[in-house]
Amino acid sequence: MVTAMKARELGRNSVVVGDRVALAGDTSGAAGTLARIVRVAERTSVLRRSPDDTDPLERIVVANAEQMVIVCALADPAPRLRFVDRCLVAAYDAGLDPLLVLTKADLASPRQIRAFYRPLCLPMLTTRQPLPAQTLSRLRRALDGKLSVLIGQSGVGKSTLVNELVPDAGRAVGTVNPVTGRGRHTSSSAIALPLPPLPVARGRRGSAAAAGPGSSAAEPGWLIDTPGVRGFGLGHISVDRVVEAFGDLAEGTAACPPGCDHLSEGCALDEWARIHHAEARLDSLRRLLRSRDSAD
Repeated sequence: MVTAMKARELGRNSVVVGDRVALAGDTSGAAGTLARIVRVAERTSVLRRSPDDTDPLERIVVANAEQMVIVCALADPAPRLRFVDRCLVAAYDAGLDPLLVLTKADLASPRQIRAFYRPLCLPMLTTRQPLPAQTLSRLRRALDGKLSVLIGQSGVGKSTLVNELVPDAGRAVGTVNPVTGRGRHTSSSAIALPLPPLPVARGRRGSAAAAGPGSSAAEPGWLIDTPGVRGFGLGHISVDRVVEAFGDLAEGTAACPPGCDHLSEGCALDEWARIHHAEARLDSLRRLLRSRDSAD
């Protein structure tokens, strides 16, 4: 591990977790040595959030991620699907592939939420405690060879997942406040963790075999754990991009009049959602759009 400080000429807030950088100075990693970050490579993706929907100021969460793993508890705390929707909007806007991980299936059934997001063809995994080896293996295969960022509200079990995936991570695990139903923050900063190599399965004659599809060629990948958040502001994302993120409603918007804001009377989504039993998804979209309207 190399300890490095940012060169002054790079300026404030110029380096974030996930950046690929060039170093100068002592890069041996020996105790007591210090290198300098002198250049930040061009980013392939940038995941941003704003403090809230009324503040368009962008804050970069991570750089160069390829996948967003959205962690949502099925109970304790109760699932907050509008937070998941916000994360999906941010993921699609940044060009990241989303993966929804539903935790605490030992406390509640995932059936309703899985049905809610099935029209999006969104990859989903369900976990419980203790975490079965087969489920952990499926999650590892979904992460291998990628730079993935974990996003979730406090108390949903994100740190528990990280400790299962990276046994040496030592991330603190918190509890849920019994009064408010919200989790307590246990992580204060984002951190990138290298995933350990997948174990190699042994064949019938003792020969090495790949642990899963494509795992023999895939690199282990990296996992970026982020602090638990209670909101994900979208003030920096345009209204059109918000609508595009609700791909399951695209068919309904095709019949909307030109310039439709999808909030006013005459929007074709009203009838389409009623016929296709998508009222809940339409309600989620409109809540996001109204919050953007208040910002404007």
